[in-house]
Amino acid sequence: MKTRITEMLGIEHPIIQGGMHYVGFAELAAAVSNAGGLGTITGLTQKTAGDLANEIARCRDMTDKPFAVNLTFLPSVAAPDYPAYVKAIIDGGVKIVETAGRNPVQVLPYLKDAGITVIHKCTSVRHSLKAQEIGCDAVSVDGFECGGHPGEDDIPNMILLPRAADELEIPFVASGGMADARSLVASLAMGAEGMNMGTRFIATREAPVHEKVKQAILAASELDTRLVMRPLRNTERVLNNAAVERLLEKEKALGDKLEFDDIMEEVAGVYPRVMLDGDMDAGAWSCGMVAGLIHDIPTCKELIDGIMADADTLIRKRLEGMVAA
Repeated sequence: MKTRITEMLGIEHPIIQGGMHYVGFAELAAAVSNAGGLGTITGLTQKTAGDLANEIARCRDMTDKPFAVNLTFLPSVAAPDYPAYVKAIIDGGVKIVETAGRNPVQVLPYLKDAGITVIHKCTSVRHSLKAQEIGCDAVSVDGFECGGHPGEDDIPNMILLPRAADELEIPFVASGGMADARSLVASLAMGAEGMNMGTRFIATREAPVHEKVKQAILAASELDTRLVMRPLRNTERVLNNAAVERLLEKEKALGDKLEFDDIMEEVAGVYPRVMLDGDMDAGAWSCGMVAGLIHDIPTCKELIDGIMADADTLIRKRLEGMVAA
């Protein structure tokens, strides 16, 4: 399948693995890229720029296909050494970067001068237009269904994707609620050039997370996520667990007096404990509503090959058959 995104990124299939904290290691990124999609290393999971350089080198040892690095710009008391991370990306010969969080305008000149294609993740049309204005090559349009941070507008992809198609000139991919061929074909119909999957890629053989995490996703339905940190305007969609229930009780009790320090125990530093150690109640961890569509743990190749085969059937038989004379 050829789209503007496959042509831009030099990949076979219009499927991107999104950056995910303590999930996007070299093993998963290489497996996705080897299967014809675009794998992504999560930059800030690596504690230092040197660690990121080593992870990029590890990925190069596992694939000769294009892969990306995610770099998320977050408000922080002690900000990461972003210039050093950018240098590690450039020196590592990475040619695709997924940026997320705050506006990446400060690092964009360095990435562009190095010939790097930049895809910025956005949760609204206005942010997508800003990304286009500052020179991003593409955007990943993230609907309200997504795991992680859906923004504060609460617009689902059935509305957000066509709105993005109406307004944008640069290509975009659909993100949030993406799991299978139906997701891909629907996204293409609404104007996207491909799709970005997060939660679906956690439930794969190569995802380097604890087996309990994968089984939790399989056991979950579309009703099992919760929105936390909404009073702080830092909304995050997470899988419900005991820690999330405690967090929501604090939010309810404290109301507009809630401060981040009140919920630090449930949200700060929990990802290694959940993803690596399998402590499923350690804290709040991102998961999309799409968990309700995930029922197996395939290899990345099995997953991507299956999506593309099913998409071909959907387009050529079901949809074409409906309009055939």
